[in-house]
Amino acid sequence: MKTAAIAASELALPSWSRLTERLADFVSLMKPRVMLLAVFTALVGLLIAPGHLDPLLGSVAILAIAAGAGAAGALNMWYDADIDAVMPRTARRPIPRGKISRTEALAFGLVLACGAVAVLAFALNVKAAALLAFAIFFYVVVYTVWLKRQTPQNIVIGGAAGALPPVIGWAAATGEIGLEPLILFLIVFLWTPPHFWALSLNRSDEYARAGVPMLPVVAGRAATTRQILIYSVLLVPISLLPWALGFTDTVYGAVALISGAPFGVLAWQLRRASEANRRAAHRLFAYSIVYLFMLFAALLASNIGNRWSSMPSARAAPTDVGSVQVRSAGRPLWIARSAICVSSDEV
Repeated sequence: MKTAAIAASELALPSWSRLTERLADFVSLMKPRVMLLAVFTALVGLLIAPGHLDPLLGSVAILAIAAGAGAAGALNMWYDADIDAVMPRTARRPIPRGKISRTEALAFGLVLACGAVAVLAFALNVKAAALLAFAIFFYVVVYTVWLKRQTPQNIVIGGAAGALPPVIGWAAATGEIGLEPLILFLIVFLWTPPHFWALSLNRSDEYARAGVPMLPVVAGRAATTRQILIYSVLLVPISLLPWALGFTDTVYGAVALISGAPFGVLAWQLRRASEANRRAAHRLFAYSIVYLFMLFAALLASNIGNRWSSMPSARAAPTDVGSVQVRSAGRPLWIARSAICVSSDEV
């Protein structure tokens, strides 16, 4: 006969297992790998900003930005649960599988979003918090609720939300928005359409079935590959702006040029590939992730904080931004060494 202690332990094991699974489902709701890419660009924006940010406050800023990105992902899944259920790429998400209810996802996303913005405002500064709140609002309301189901240009306009993290990171460190982070915004903004359209080319039948007017569904493959090539060609010279304007050294310029060339070549190969060739789109999608990581990692490796401090936004006298001390002298930057991988089922 089993003792009461053994019986209790056997009952506890399934409960702990269910708790672990449920926690994993909520983490999945935040699109963690997509979140990592946004957090990395925010980290770069924070580290290359002129001045010195206390490591503890810097960590708080990154955690708040990560939570905000996760909140946007959760709210996106809450609203898109109906179309996620009919697309094989997204049918394994927590809500379509019945692991998390839409009400739970909505509450989780709202609490996470409000908490992230509040923490960033109180720990760092209001400007960075306002930018984070705007990014979440833009991604959830403007892109997910409005644009995604209305126009094939949804990812172009909606891409502004995903391009804001480096600006938020910069604002968290300095309390200001200068020309430098706006260039980073423009780089990510131009990178987003070819990155996402390369994915959607191989999923156009799923989008059509879900009633989402992605560009390949509305305009066809030829028009989509032409747009991908245009954005890819524009991206290369824009990515060189930090070097051309003297914000970085030749290390970054060389990386931007060397990594940008394959991007353009892959876009050209996709343009020339037949409709049956799915590998060309997949290669561009996969490389676009590596490209963005290399580009932003090069910003860190170039130790450009000291160089950007000569810009008007960095020449200001030392000021206190909340509890952050900003000084005109730059400090050595960290080198990013972690790889980022985005799964297509999270986009």
